Amino acid sequence: MQDPGTFGIRRPAPSKALISLVPLIDVMLILLVFFMVTSTYLNLDMIPAVKRADDPLDAAPVTTQDTGAPLLIRIGADGVPTLRGVGMDLPALEAMFRDRLQNTPALRVLVLPSGAADMQALVSVMDAATRAGVTGLRVVRLEVAQ
Repeated sequence: MQDPGTFGIRRPAPSKALISLVPLIDVMLILLVFFMVTSTYLNLDMIPAVKRADDPLDAAPVTTQDTGAPLLIRIGADGVPTLRGVGMDLPALEAMFRDRLQNTPALRVLVLPSGAADMQALVSVMDAATRAGVTGLRVVRLEVAQ
């Protein structure tokens, strides 16, 4: 029994804290917009390269004099560039480009990287071709026909 001179104050139990989902929704919306904007650049065909008409170094029209068959350089999964099944290191590849350019100034080079090839291997082959003076360089990829 309670003493009549004292009385107790009962406080209500604190309510549970409400978790607001508004900040989470805001962050998710920002992430969604970010990934939508950046995902358009994943397809490299969508990024325009320098067009021939915009190239200031290409003042003279390109003639089709003795271009011959394009040279196909494959880059395997191990990152080694191969020409007709023979693996080459980068200095040998650059020397081969220089030799071919002496005979065929309008040499066309196609680089076909494997799907498992390292990006650095592709960049190294492109650098070697550029240092040798190759101007007709293209990177190709194989696609499965639907």
